[in-house]
Order: sequence, then structure tokens, then C-alpha cells
Amino acid sequence: MRKLLLLTTVILVGLVFIARLFYLQVYDNAVYNIFEDNAIRKEYNYPKRGYVYDRNGELLVANQPSYDVMVIPREVAPLDSLDIEEFCSLLKITREDYDKKLERATHYSPRLPSPFVPQLSKRDYAVLQEKMRKYEGFYIQKRSLRSYQTTIGANVLGDISEVNRSIISKHPYYKLGDLIGNQGVEKTYEDILRGVKGIKFIQKDRFNKNIGPFKSGVLDTLPQPGKDITITIDSNLQAYGELLMKHKRGGIIAIEPGTGEILAMISAPSYNPNLLVGRDRSKNFSQLYRDSIAKPLFDRGLQAMYPPGSPFKTLNALVALQEGVVTPEERFSCAMGYRYGNRKMACHAHRSPVNLNAGVAQSCNAYFANVYRRVIDKYDTPAEGMDVWSNHIKSFGLGDYLNNDLSVGQPGKIPSAQTYDKGYGKNRWATTYTISNSIGQGEVLATPIQLANMAAAIGNRGYYYTPHIVKNIEGDTIPEKYTTPKYTTIDKRHFEPVVQGMFDVYNEGTASTLRVPGIDICGKTGTAENFTIIDSVKTQLTDHSIFVAFAPKDNPKIAIAVFVENGYFGSRFAGRIASLMIEQYLKGETTRKDMENFVLKYSLEHEYAKPYSGEPFGINRQSTLDPVSEEEYQNLLKLRAKIPKS
Repeated sequence: MRKLLLLTTVILVGLVFIARLFYLQVYDNAVYNIFEDNAIRKEYNYPKRGYVYDRNGELLVANQPSYDVMVIPREVAPLDSLDIEEFCSLLKITREDYDKKLERATHYSPRLPSPFVPQLSKRDYAVLQEKMRKYEGFYIQKRSLRSYQTTIGANVLGDISEVNRSIISKHPYYKLGDLIGNQGVEKTYEDILRGVKGIKFIQKDRFNKNIGPFKSGVLDTLPQPGKDITITIDSNLQAYGELLMKHKRGGIIAIEPGTGEILAMISAPSYNPNLLVGRDRSKNFSQLYRDSIAKPLFDRGLQAMYPPGSPFKTLNALVALQEGVVTPEERFSCAMGYRYGNRKMACHAHRSPVNLNAGVAQSCNAYFANVYRRVIDKYDTPAEGMDVWSNHIKSFGLGDYLNNDLSVGQPGKIPSAQTYDKGYGKNRWATTYTISNSIGQGEVLATPIQLANMAAAIGNRGYYYTPHIVKNIEGDTIPEKYTTPKYTTIDKRHFEPVVQGMFDVYNEGTASTLRVPGIDICGKTGTAENFTIIDSVKTQLTDHSIFVAFAPKDNPKIAIAVFVENGYFGSRFAGRIASLMIEQYLKGETTRKDMENFVLKYSLEHEYAKPYSGEPFGINRQSTLDPVSEEEYQNLLKLRAKIPKS
């Protein structure tokens, strides 16, 4: 009986094992996942990241070899103190760093590889490689780091940084230690530039030792290199713009009106993109990030929202013409400003009365207050008129992100009836409550890229292309949305009077001293009020200097917007910079050395220091001119001489 019971038990256990094996091999639909197999080691082979060229074929971003020391904590053999000290010396880390890094890697996964010390130099790698056999559980993985072939365009190009757990959870392609585009072109075109990792599967034995390729390497894959891209930036123009913005803060955007291609995208102050490469990246990034005063990581050309000031008047003129509330010939009087109720919007001295042409050329506040009121009051209620006005303005790309291919941006602000309903209550406000909109103040905010796009739309007489940074992708085409024109709500016939007015800004108006020989430039100066909070008090600082322009007058090749923070009136700094950059782009050189020397010679750093130093803010919000040292001035002239002719 006992023999029978024992035999039965053995048979039943055998049948259970057979049934289980049969089920797993025949009926179990679960797919074998090699990536979850702990007996298989995965080694990634990183691809060459795509190169970045400027519009003229100049190489801006290449690659350089880098070596990461990787660790698999479970495989780390015990080391005596002398070996650890030697290893730390080779890696240029402390014993405390060693323990922390090993603990972090173990916490991530004792079985999976993770970076221990990333981005070794060639020299460090050469010394370490000979002794790696002594340190079981550690190995060296080769990859590419960026090599910036330029010192300009940090905000344009961006950088690459190590992925964090949040990115890994959202994008399983990335593993701990992988690099990803962090900002600029590197971020926007990450999927194109990065390529595809290759992988090798290595079989391990029961002692966790490598015994060779898994299945003779048939599942291994080769890396696919990233695609090269050409961006729309003219590196010479970019370098020149960054030079002109030395010792100043602000943003410059230059666009080719016929394509929407961004020719220059300057944010000041800037920094050398090479600071964010290599083992010092973290330290350098922290220093840039913690600079809460100059904010070098803040892209003022794309993210800073300013009152657009007088350049915005051109849109109010176009809306008034479209709405039929004024003709180009109609004149309005200006008695040093515009009175409404018991208040007055001041204006500078100029001849009076003025028509549209003179209103634009002389930047008359009274003229634009009148035509703005006519637009709003044309309709039964201010709310209805405000929405009509708002929709016209938004058709130029203001109040919108523009749906471009840039990594950061802000929408700006164009008010609507809802804006004032929230502030004052429905049907409890009148046109005069919003009168500051007529001169680009009030509730209106715009970024430099939006105003450059506005200038391009005016230069094109009613349409624009979405501003974009990509010009060509290796083996591919750019999205159709960048080659399809977008039309404003203003009829083409209404643009010519406004264009003529902008042309006369240079001939007889507020920019008459900024003319460039041989180029017909249409522009508009602007001075925007500038407030900040100091000790909980709203304080008015020196006005911002603003200028928008396009050239030539017919079939323009460049449109530009320049914002110089605390630069005072538009023609002082912004107008000079715009004129110089237009000439540099169209002629390949500059002839107005007087303007160039002025911009290079004077600094605004003293203006930016005033809120923190207790100095006065100047008389009538007018910035004082503070020359740079003679040594710095000569250095800037040397930098200017290095910028080649286009």
C-alpha cells in the first residue's frame, strides 16, 4: 500500500510538471521579453548625434567623444581601501562621492547598469582604461558629447543634459544616464538629432559572468545616426547682434518676410554654449540658473512680454482703415496730447494737425487715440467694438504662441471684451477705460518675435509665414505649416499708406538720424514705460527702447524687432541696433560707424544696478549714458573686426 501511494505521488507530481511545461510552451500567450531577462546583459551603443549647420552651411554643432564609467552594483567585487583610493584618484572624485554614487546606483537597480562617473575626457579615459580590469562591476561606455563650434547662439542651439526619472517614465526609450536635448534646437529636434541606439545582448552564466553574445548576436542591432539639420540662422548676423547687445539686456528677432525663416534670435545677456558641455556642466548650469538678476537662461526674444509701445500704432492705423472709420488724408489736432474727460494722454512736440502719414512718422499719440476710439465706438457697445478690434490685432500673430518650432515662448496679451468685463464688470466700462491700447500700453503685451512677425506681415502687405528655425532636415522636408502663408484680416490696399508712414519715420520722422545709405528702410520707434516692484512699491524705472523695421520697402528681405531694456527712447539704442543689423545683413558690412561706435561704447549695466544700489532712476525716466572702459571698448572693436562680411 505504501509503495502504491509513493508511486502515485511521484506520477502525479510528474504529471503536474509536464502539464505546466506544456502550458507554458504551447498555451501561454505571454511574450518572452529579453529586456526583462536578468541572465542577459544589455550593452547600448550610442549613435552619432546629428550635426547642426547655419543657413550658409557653416558648422555650428558637432560631436566629440566622451566616456562614461558605468556600474552594475551586484557585480562590484569587494575592494580594499588602497584600491578604492586609487580608483577615486583616477576618476577625480572623493571617497565620499564613491560611496554616494554606488549607493545611488544600487537604489536604482543592483542588476542594471547605471552611470557612475559620466563624461570622462580622452586623457582621463586613456589613463583609466589600462586599470579597469582591476575593478569588477565597472566598465567604460563610449558616447558622444556636443562640441559647439561657436561661442554664440546659446539660446538658439540649446544643450543636452542627462535624463531624469520623470523623463524616463514618460519616454521609455531613455535609460538612466542617457542624454536629451534640454533647450533650443537640441530640444525641439531631439527625435531627429538623437538617432536610434544600437544594442548588444550578452549571455551570462549562473555565476553572473559574461560568456558571449546571446544567440550568436542575431538580436543585436546597430546604432542609427541622427540626421543633420540646417537652421535658418545667419551666424554672422547672430554674432553681430550679440556684440551690439553687450552690456545691455533685451531681445532681438530678425525674420525673412518671404519665408518666415528666423535670421537672428538674440537674447542678452547670453553665455558661451560650451559652458554646458562636459563634467563642469552641472556647476556652470547652476551658476547660470541662480543668476536671478541678469537671467541669462531666460530667452528675452521669445519669453519676455513687454508693452509694445508706439510700433503697435501701425496696427491701430490698419484696423481703422479696414473698419472704414478714417481715411489716410483725414487730420487730427494734437495740442501736446489727447484729452478725454479730465485726463490727458501726453504727446511730444510736433506739427499739427496730422494725417495718417504724419501720425505714423511723428508717432502722434493724439492721432491714434482718435482713430482707436472711432473703431471701438463704431459698434453698438464697447464690448462688441473691443472684440472686433481684438480679432484684427490677433490676425497678425499677437496674443498667440505662433505655433512655431521654438522650445520656449509666451503668448503675449491682446485684451478682449472679456478682459474688461472681468476687471470692471459687464457693461460697466467705456472706450476711454482702454485708451492706452491705442499707443501700445495698457493691457497690451507682446514678445519681440511677435513684433518682428508683425513687421514682416506689414512688409508683405497682409500675410506672414509662421516664424521657424529649421531650414532643412537631412533626407526629409520641413512641415507644410511653415511654407503656407497666413493672411491677416486687413485688405492689401490698406497697407500702402501705413508702409509709407513707416518709410517717412526714417525720412522725416523719429528715426531720421538713423538713415542708412542705399537702403530704403521702413521702421517705427517705440518707448515703453517700465515698472517694477521695489520694497512692495510699484516703481517706475527708465523706459524701454523699442524699434521695429523691415527693408527694403518693396519685397523686403529682413524684418526686425529690437527691445533694449531701460534704453530710453526708441532711436537711442534699439533704432541704431536695428539699422545696423539691417545694413549688415543686406550689404554684408556697415557704413554707419558713428552709430556702431555709439552702441558699442555705451553700457546700460548701471541702469540695471539702480534698483539694487539705491541710486536714483534718472530724470523723467531718461537713462544716463555710461561709457565702458577704454580697454573693454577696444576689445569690442576687436570682436567686431572678427565678424566676416556676409
